[in-house]
Amino acid sequence: MSSIALRFLADESCDFGVVRALRAEGYDVVALSEITSHTIDSEVIEQAYRENRILPTEDKDFGQLVFASQADSAGVILIRFPGNARKALQEIVVKLIMERGSEIQNAFVVVQPSHTRVGRGK
Repeated sequence: MSSIALRFLADESCDFGVVRALRAEGYDVVALSEITSHTIDSEVIEQAYRENRILPTEDKDFGQLVFASQADSAGVILIRFPGNARKALQEIVVKLIMERGSEIQNAFVVVQPSHTRVGRGK
């Protein structure tokens, strides 16, 4: 596991297999789908920031919040995996976090089957 104590707030849209895989590696993961339903994106990103948790999501609206609305963020991992590539999803996300954890905190990450982009918000 990474030497950085990364914590996560998994959005309702995040594949639950990712939540299970991160927990299996010892990461602290709160899954919104386990505690609430029908959350508002701006409230989700505010909660993640307040709790210093990185937000794994499959909801592209978080890009709008971070870049256009300049919402504060502890980090977002936007997962963009088509149906035919989802078999590798959990492994790729966990590998990204374990190998590049220090780059993910406070970053906006887009992870796809063939590549990953790590950028900064504001």
